[in-house]
Amino acid sequence: MTANTGFLEKKSAKIDRLAELTARREGASGASLWVETLRRLRDSKMALIGGAIIAVFVVVAVVGPWVAPHDPTAQLWRDEVFPNRGEFVGPRGENLLGLDHLGRDELSRMLEGARQTLLVGIVATLLGFAVGTLIGGVSGAALAFGGAAGRRVDAVLMRFIDISLALPSLLLAVSIAAVMGQSLTTVMIAVGVVQIPIFARLLRGSMLAQANSDYVLAARSLGVRRRRIVLAHVLPNSLGPVIVQSTLALATAIIEAAALSYLGLGNPDASQPEWGVMLAQAQEDFEQAAFLSAYPALGIIITALGFTLLGEAMREALDPRLRSR
Repeated sequence: MTANTGFLEKKSAKIDRLAELTARREGASGASLWVETLRRLRDSKMALIGGAIIAVFVVVAVVGPWVAPHDPTAQLWRDEVFPNRGEFVGPRGENLLGLDHLGRDELSRMLEGARQTLLVGIVATLLGFAVGTLIGGVSGAALAFGGAAGRRVDAVLMRFIDISLALPSLLLAVSIAAVMGQSLTTVMIAVGVVQIPIFARLLRGSMLAQANSDYVLAARSLGVRRRRIVLAHVLPNSLGPVIVQSTLALATAIIEAAALSYLGLGNPDASQPEWGVMLAQAQEDFEQAAFLSAYPALGIIITALGFTLLGEAMREALDPRLRSR
């Protein structure tokens, strides 16, 4: 009896000590990870450049419609532009970026179009993030903690994800947009659906890696319920790569949304400025007025570059292989 009591006391003491060490290590590493990540981002030229581009883009998209010098849809100078004769008005004092083929102020349309582009990118990315993390979280938790039934759930969910990944992203987006009809909402949904399998696969893999960590073993040894382990520990620690991917996905969403609008699957009201629509309209008069194509094209490229630079910098800052450098 005495031997059994001593054995149980020693075992209980070991478990308590393991829980204490795990809690300390988890708290310390969590704090140091994000502090170190922020420090590396501050020291990264790539992150600073990307953040500056994004900041300018967001400010322009938010305040642009209020500071636009003219109504972006008003054809105030239509009598001065003659596309059939190849006569366009370029940059001048009254119109800093010139006039489009209908005599509308190009600067005002670029400022208004930035808001539409940002809106489409954010909504599409949030849709892909929300649905993708839901599928990936359920699949990863089921496979790691669900036993035989969990493996079946994971197999079913991942087969749908594999089918989505097998299709080219732009082709899938075009197919969805063509089925749903021409609208800005359609573009958001189509681009968001394309992002779902990427987020799902990434979160599932991250959760499987976290499921084999020491703190999960400690929690199981202490008898913590599986649901609490998944929601309170595994899932939060698995979201880092997914958050980084969301930054990169914004760049992809902006490009794909512009591509759908360029193909005529975006807003049916062509008078409403959006960079993809503006680029498509400018292609008809490219030889006479190449500057009309350059403005929206540069806007799309620079904005996507900003999100890409920041996303890559965040990925490198969170990479455990680079933290000691």
